[in-house]
Amino acid sequence: MDVREMNRLIDIHLTAEQAADSATAVSIYADDVEHDVVGMPEGTVYGRDAAQNRYEELHKNMTVEEMRPTRQCYGENFCVMEHLCTSTVPGSLLGVPGRGRRVSFRILHVWEFTDGRISRENVWLDGGSVIAQLTAP
Repeated sequence: MDVREMNRLIDIHLTAEQAADSATAVSIYADDVEHDVVGMPEGTVYGRDAAQNRYEELHKNMTVEEMRPTRQCYGENFCVMEHLCTSTVPGSLLGVPGRGRRVSFRILHVWEFTDGRISRENVWLDGGSVIAQLTAP
């Protein structure tokens, strides 16, 4: 898969995620997608429906305001992209009540592609920074 097509799928996904449109966010996933957010208590989930459920829960707790890319690397059928994410947390994030606080943190996405779809999304976020911002006086 070429870089333009990877970016097209990633843009669809991130734009929908920011709009809290979980159905569109997962529409470009493979049916058997592996969605792995490192550190999430439920661990890795498999399949479009499970990923959509995860996004719906996320959208109840957090509003993504900006997902600004800072670096990206591409290989054959994969992309690694670092973002600076700014969000408001009316619910909880990483088990910490947000109380409507705004947080900014680094997030690393590793996307894999198969047959023109995202087949794996692996997410690493700076949880220490999130927790520090949510618990600061």
